[in-house]
Amino acid sequence: MQVRAPGYDHFTTDVLIIGAGAAGLRAAIELSRGGVDTLVVGKSRHGDAHTIWAAGGVNASLGTRDPEDSPDIHAADTIGEGHYVTDPQAVAKLAYEAPERIRELQDWGCRFSLTEDGEIDQRYFGAQSFRRTCFAGDRTGEAMLSTLVEKAKDISVPYRENVYITKLLTASPDSGGHVNGAAGYDLKTGRRLLFSARAVVIAAGGLTSLYERSSSRRNENNGDAMALAYDAGAALRDMEFVQFHPTGMVQPEEMAGMLVTEAVRGEGGRLYNAEGERFMEHYSPDHMELDARDVVARANYREIQAGRGVEGDAVLLDISHRDADYIKERLPKMYEQFSSLGVDITREPMKVSPTAHYAMGGIKVDFDTMQSTVRGLYTIGEATAGVHGANRLGGNSLAETVVFGKVLGEYLTGNLDSLPRSNPDEAEVARHFADLDALGASKGEHDPNELVSELRRLVWDHAGIVRTEKGLDEGLRKLAGLKEKADSLDVVGGSGDLEQALNLRSMLTASEAILRGARLREESRGAHHREDFELEDPDWQKTILCAPGVEGMQLWNEPIGEIPQKIQKALDEDYSLDYHHLE
Repeated sequence: MQVRAPGYDHFTTDVLIIGAGAAGLRAAIELSRGGVDTLVVGKSRHGDAHTIWAAGGVNASLGTRDPEDSPDIHAADTIGEGHYVTDPQAVAKLAYEAPERIRELQDWGCRFSLTEDGEIDQRYFGAQSFRRTCFAGDRTGEAMLSTLVEKAKDISVPYRENVYITKLLTASPDSGGHVNGAAGYDLKTGRRLLFSARAVVIAAGGLTSLYERSSSRRNENNGDAMALAYDAGAALRDMEFVQFHPTGMVQPEEMAGMLVTEAVRGEGGRLYNAEGERFMEHYSPDHMELDARDVVARANYREIQAGRGVEGDAVLLDISHRDADYIKERLPKMYEQFSSLGVDITREPMKVSPTAHYAMGGIKVDFDTMQSTVRGLYTIGEATAGVHGANRLGGNSLAETVVFGKVLGEYLTGNLDSLPRSNPDEAEVARHFADLDALGASKGEHDPNELVSELRRLVWDHAGIVRTEKGLDEGLRKLAGLKEKADSLDVVGGSGDLEQALNLRSMLTASEAILRGARLREESRGAHHREDFELEDPDWQKTILCAPGVEGMQLWNEPIGEIPQKIQKALDEDYSLDYHHLE
């Protein structure tokens, strides 16, 4: 329901979903099918979410190519490559439910690539024991999202575009202190927006736009999902674990960091340095280019740092030994992407370099309910933490969206009556909109765009692929200086400047959580690599959490749950990818 109040528009719904990618839409579909009044809001037009950039595939142990695969082995691969700091129950749920979710998408019209027998085809992805990555050429995320968008439209799921959520609202402590709405504004008109809801779901992605080079679009994945939850009092988990994809584009400058999908290596792509050496033979002779992303990314990084990179601080990724028609069929997006730059990947290699790609860290949730540590606030998708541990298995992110979107939708459909109905406090709403007005009219000393660029360089330099105590301490010192500058912003024009100022605030919170978590974890584990603590330490097989405290950001540890017996058995049996099937 919408009411036009003085100064803002007020919407009332049972469940507000912030974020319209695959996770948010899958949850909305489940809720709407259960008769729950649901509203999805997104920053972009309907169907234009970061999901479309997940190109290579989605994991499910269908056994199409390798019948010996199973959910237990999928879970074992996930826990092993997560370096034993995943939430084992969450991993089990992901692995056991993914096959049904993929078949459901196919039933809804998702055009997965098929075998000659008409089964969903599966390819290799890095660090997987068997071929379990389902795909739609190299446009898998796009195919999945378009399917979910059409399904949502078919059942009339309400959706509002161009919405920037700026604050989660909570009921007064004497009413339970639960999250009961959100405030924001329309990015096109500037009109203030208020949403009342019995439950709020964050499905707004990750944080890799904090880095100078990332596979995200610049206006997405800037940590606002985590910052919204943190500001509402929710705990964050494992923020130090950020995955760097081994292969991002380096040229032209406006495309630097754009993903070159893992499907290129899954189809047999090879990495070479400037000397023509296939260098993964030194770093991972058994798994070569299909070792875990953290291993391959560090190998690329070290080759470049050692001066064996090609022009543009890059290495070469070559798929040209494959048949040209095969490449065009299996990798159509990559073929077109490089052809537009005058590079024919059927004949010549691609220049690539590591790029910030995915946040394993995020908001802490209970994976049975998807509720955060604050009542009434739920989270799904990349904004959550716990499924991927210290290093995400490629193909698991898309699986996570539909598996846990369904889990959340089912839970809230059956348990919504346990959440009270209440409107956000009018005084709190008035104060927040007044603060927004003041920020939009501020004429301070510092351009928010320049501070965002400075912050991205800081995070890349001090919390990047390789970290040290000295570098992290220096990063925290510089961050404190940026925070001071952010208190005096020059926001002089339209909603675009206000948007960047708000992005900066979120990015500062998320960056601090990454730097502090990385400083505390004195070991190397998965994507978190400390040059001053190069070994994995059994005493650090635990998770790091942070939340707002009286004296600022507070950090603490919690133990990891017990691995289910069937999955432990699969771990003990030590399945491993036979890379040489590709030779």
